[in-house]
Amino acid sequence: MKTVLLASACLFAVTAVAPAFAQDAAPPAADPAGVAPSLTAPAEVAQSPVDDGSGEIIVTATRRNTTLSNVPIAVSAVSQQSLQNSGANDIRALNQLAPSLLVSSTGNEANGSARIRGIGTVGDNPGLESSVAVFIDGVYRSRTGAGLNELGEIDRIEVLRGPQGTLFGRNASAGLINIITAAPSFDIGGNAEATYGNYNNIRIAGGITGPIIADKLAARIDGVFNKRDGFYTDVISGNKINDRDRYFVRGQLLFTPSSDVSLRLIGDYTKRDENCCAAVYVSTREVFDPTPGQPGDIAVSPTNRIVNILTSLGNVFPGDPYSRRVAVSPNRSYRNTTTDWGGSAQLDWDLGAAKLTSITAYREYKAGGASDIDYTNVDITYRADDGNSYRRFRTFTQEVRLQGSVFDDRLDWLVGGFYSREKLQLVDNAKFGTQYGAFASCRVVANVNPAAALRNPAAPGCLSPTGIAALNGALGAGAAPIIAGLNRLSTLNNLGDQRSVYNQDSQNYAFFTHNIFKVTDRLSLTVGARYTKERKIFDAEFNNNNTVCPAQQAALGPLLANPGLAALAGGIITLSCTGNSSVALNALDLNTRFSESQWTGTGVLSWKPIDELLLYASYAKGYKAGGFNLDRSDLGSALFPRSNADAAGLRFEPETVDSFEVGAKFRKGGFTLNVAGFRSEFQSFQLNTFNGTVFVVQNINSCSTSLNGADSDNSAVTGSCSSKVQPGVITQGVEIEATLRPSRDINVSLGYTYAHTKYGKNLVGTTSGQALDPALFLLPGNRMSNAPEHVVTASAAWTPDIGDTGLSGLVYVDSRLTSEYNTGSDLFIEKAQEGFVTVNARIGLRGPNDRWAVELWGQNVFDVEYQQVAFNTPFQGAGSSQQVQKFGGVGNQLFSSFLAEPRTYGVTVRTRF
Repeated sequence: MKTVLLASACLFAVTAVAPAFAQDAAPPAADPAGVAPSLTAPAEVAQSPVDDGSGEIIVTATRRNTTLSNVPIAVSAVSQQSLQNSGANDIRALNQLAPSLLVSSTGNEANGSARIRGIGTVGDNPGLESSVAVFIDGVYRSRTGAGLNELGEIDRIEVLRGPQGTLFGRNASAGLINIITAAPSFDIGGNAEATYGNYNNIRIAGGITGPIIADKLAARIDGVFNKRDGFYTDVISGNKINDRDRYFVRGQLLFTPSSDVSLRLIGDYTKRDENCCAAVYVSTREVFDPTPGQPGDIAVSPTNRIVNILTSLGNVFPGDPYSRRVAVSPNRSYRNTTTDWGGSAQLDWDLGAAKLTSITAYREYKAGGASDIDYTNVDITYRADDGNSYRRFRTFTQEVRLQGSVFDDRLDWLVGGFYSREKLQLVDNAKFGTQYGAFASCRVVANVNPAAALRNPAAPGCLSPTGIAALNGALGAGAAPIIAGLNRLSTLNNLGDQRSVYNQDSQNYAFFTHNIFKVTDRLSLTVGARYTKERKIFDAEFNNNNTVCPAQQAALGPLLANPGLAALAGGIITLSCTGNSSVALNALDLNTRFSESQWTGTGVLSWKPIDELLLYASYAKGYKAGGFNLDRSDLGSALFPRSNADAAGLRFEPETVDSFEVGAKFRKGGFTLNVAGFRSEFQSFQLNTFNGTVFVVQNINSCSTSLNGADSDNSAVTGSCSSKVQPGVITQGVEIEATLRPSRDINVSLGYTYAHTKYGKNLVGTTSGQALDPALFLLPGNRMSNAPEHVVTASAAWTPDIGDTGLSGLVYVDSRLTSEYNTGSDLFIEKAQEGFVTVNARIGLRGPNDRWAVELWGQNVFDVEYQQVAFNTPFQGAGSSQQVQKFGGVGNQLFSSFLAEPRTYGVTVRTRF
């Protein structure tokens, strides 16, 4: 209730601001029904008209140049000036400006996830495409991480909410981020800026454009260089981590041989060589059930046996996570190189009765995967920087659209086709470190009895003389094989993947249409449809040197006879042992394929009862392709032989959604108000969860009949559904956006999103009714992760003239209030994030006609401490407090988190000509 009241108060605050920031541009005249007046200008190339004081932004969300208030869909549009004021360099900064959007990054700056209305794809598993698609200059970027690169000079960014597919080349089940960069101009112009901030942040950016051949050929080049110290300090080496060292360049040519034809060529290259990303401990407690057999109570142990083991092996626990001190294993690193490059050609040809648009693109993206996986200075697990750990995407796309108007402009039609071919390769070299054997054997001993006197990490099997005596006294002759198994386990060091390769070859083609029927001058009906065909081919091969596999080593058999001890040895299985005595891991090759097709579409009815008001209601069906979990999670148990049949266990189903929306857009003078109510029902929602050892990808559905709580138990067997399945995830709520421009030099806006994003009850996995993974027992009936119920964004910009000098000032502030939410897919309470408010601010002085500017700025000016994503620290314990509370036993899992950025500040000097 406190958060709701705070959100309501901010909603009506005078300084509130919406995500739709005005360009200093006048809209083209639109007819009363909201149909675009012209289809002749290339939508992605067209520049904003001259300012007449109206201040409304022009969007191309419907592939037509249309004013924001005349687009009958929920879309937030952010201009270049608004992004500059907010300090945006990549799409994460859109969080401050678009309340329905949440963008975060996790274990690598090459990775990222975006969520709209609480829906999105979480985690670092490259086998999952994003539910929120990213397009840059009409080119689909297959993973959200591409948007975390520098963007250079842009024209605007549009955030479309809800399923997309009848207008853009690739399907998107939750929404879409459409980035339109600044195009070449036939007038000479340019921009340059230099920034210096804390953490020794140096950023230099610039661009220049102009004609090569008057009215025929224009060029543009933009570049950015950014270098900054890290936000974290390694207490072992003193090195800085989470630094920034990147550059970006984009070159363009615009060829207009006639007034009917334009060809835009774009090539860009980004390189990052950064030491990222470290994580900090956020929970290290051990809990237990004080009344075994009577679930519901938990008690906290004075110590955690996992912490004690790590400490005995030399680990340093830096304390307060927001001191941003971490401990990294010597000779291990998070430093990786990421390259992202590609080119595109967009042809726009006015054929008279129609306009043809063709966009051809090729892109390559490669990100290194070196990491100190365990996030400690104890060498438990790691990925080496030896060229055998990376993810690479090679993508070719071709989109063709033809659009025009007939019947005296009563029918505005569009038809199109899309083809993509993506070759994804994930190469892994995850290994056990030099201290894993001691750590693993100590975990087994501590699981039996946490007394420190029984353990000696320097001894074989981690058994002290006291421990050996206790074991012999308890088991007699049966102690010998247990001791032999522990001794063998303690030799598991510097073993694991040499080079394991996962390949996925995807082909997608689609045909789509989007048509606006002007029933009357004020009433329009939009109908769109899409047919998509998807084919994916998967193969994997392994090269592993682990010789301590349970099925291969009789000495480990007695350990595995105890289910609790076998679970502790899970790391051995996941990092190497997908083979038995006759099928070695490096002899196992997996291969499989599938194809699927889907019809989707949309329908929108829009009405303008008066010129200032647009009302609309819409339905859309969305789709996101199925795929393969590029992880070992479903390769079975090491106790059984391996075969190619295991490959099928890595597949997950396509995600579909039925979305309903009603909305109203009002604009009069300098005031706009947009309101939308929405409800989206997701079937086979693709959920990615890291369980502390591997990534588990499971579809989420709801059984139409009661499972009697079997979806909330601790069993992977119970809880299957023999009845019809239905949507397992539903998001519904209200969005409000408002802007106020009382004078030419004042812009005030407001955005509020209420999103009730929840899992259904009686949850199952696949559409065939497979039981839910027991690690997800908290999901039924609860709010989804990374889905705050209330978000309020607010900002105000004041640009007053300073006397008659021609100078002007800038005073700018924006804020985002976010209610509490959980950052983990399994919803463990250790991963919860309390509500918080972040504020950015900027003050500056500008020269005549904005030829130059000096600005002081701050991001997260109040240094609010919050996390992006919390997770089970790999291999370090098992069991959350909620598992203990419901099922009993002991929970000693350690939890870590990727923190959000601290306060940054600095000065920027810029010029524009």
